[in-house]
Amino acid sequence: MQASDIMTTNVITVRPNASVFEAATLLTDHHISGIPVVADDGAVIGILSESDLLHRVETGTGKPQRSWFGEFLHSTRKLASEYLKENAVKVGDIMTSNVVSISPSAQLSEIADLLERLHIKRVPVIDQGKLVGIVSRANLIRALASTVQPTESGLASDEAIQRDVLHALDGHRWAMSAENVIVKEGVVHFWGTVNSEEERKAILVTAERVAGVKGVEDHLGYPVVFTPM
Repeated sequence: MQASDIMTTNVITVRPNASVFEAATLLTDHHISGIPVVADDGAVIGILSESDLLHRVETGTGKPQRSWFGEFLHSTRKLASEYLKENAVKVGDIMTSNVVSISPSAQLSEIADLLERLHIKRVPVIDQGKLVGIVSRANLIRALASTVQPTESGLASDEAIQRDVLHALDGHRWAMSAENVIVKEGVVHFWGTVNSEEERKAILVTAERVAGVKGVEDHLGYPVVFTPM
């Protein structure tokens, strides 16, 4: 799947000369956490998010005045930027202007990595310089919810299930050896030791995703550490 398959195409936008109060109303009315800022020609020139509106003098959430020493420790650029966030009236004065965007053909794996790496919640989709959509974390979650897990039309043998489970585990350093994976009547039993709770869960999840598995039984334990008397 790619961006064009899951993006929201009816994108709510705002102009840079709009007031922050108009923008706040748009965010509230449309139940969104961020909004692209577009110029008259339709080009995306910024993003305004909830975080840009957190500290405002109107709501009494502005940051307290620093001491003279606290002021001295920060650059005048940072101090002025904080003042703008709290007091500016126009969207263009507080928006994030360094816009990260994607193309309609961007793969979902690329988008997920981008959102996670940059700690952002949404990314505009740009095609030939124009805004054609937006992909948010919510879009990715909805894409997951819409997927249908494949079902087996027939019953797989225990031998086939064991082979598929071992194949799924193959290549992982935390994988179990074949003698520790037993399948009885479609139920996978894991024996042996693991070094962490994360390893244990990863092993169980691997089996749960194999077609034909009716259940997974956990007999895993942790290494016994003997301390000298």
